[in-house]
Formats: sequence, structure tokens, C-alpha cells
Amino acid sequence: MRRYCFLLQVRPELLTEYRTRHAAVWPDMLQALHDSGWHRYSLFARDDGLLVGYVEADDLAKAQEKMAATEVNGRWQESMSRFFTGLEGRRPDERFLVLEEVFNLDDQLAQLEMKEPPRP
Repeated sequence: MRRYCFLLQVRPELLTEYRTRHAAVWPDMLQALHDSGWHRYSLFARDDGLLVGYVEADDLAKAQEKMAATEVNGRWQESMSRFFTGLEGRRPDERFLVLEEVFNLDDQLAQLEMKEPPRP
């Protein structure tokens, strides 16, 4: 399973409402995310509205395609669009900027364990 991190920008004046909406996401949206292959999905917000997302998926593009095909995702994205800047006429799930992973502790420790002989 691959790890993905992405960025979006929430309008700072709407951040409190954005947080409230995510405190109780629609059950059918939660189920659709799960069924579409989104795992360990988390969102983190900075006070200026910078939103950092983390998700694990076998293939993010395929997971996004599966979500795009669900009715609930269309409703959710429509209801959430006003919270974001920089969407340029697209939905939030179509405009997030995926970041390159440059370090992962677990991966590097696993590589070390494979190279080192067992300790007595």
C-alpha cells in the first residue's frame, strides 16, 4: 500500500465551519471512501487554512476514480467546494497537490535490518 500526502487551501474565514463539517462526515461518504480503497485517511489543518491530507491506497488515481463514480462524492464535493481557494472551477478532490515522499523512518529502518547481520 502506498502513502500519499496532499495539500489544499481552505479559506481561513471558513476554517471553523470546515472543522465542524469534518467532525461528523456523512456515514455514506465514509463508507464510499472505504469501499473505494482509501485507507488511513487523515486531514490536518493549520490556522491559516493550509490543509494537509494523508491517505494510503494501492493506487490513488484508481481510488479517486472509484470515488468520482459515487453519487455521495458528487454531493459532498459540491457542498465543500466553497471552503477552498485555488480550485479553478474544479472540485476539491480534483485539485489537491500530491507531495513527493522524501523520507520514511519505517522504510529506512527496514532497509537497515535487511542489510545488517543479526545481533547476538
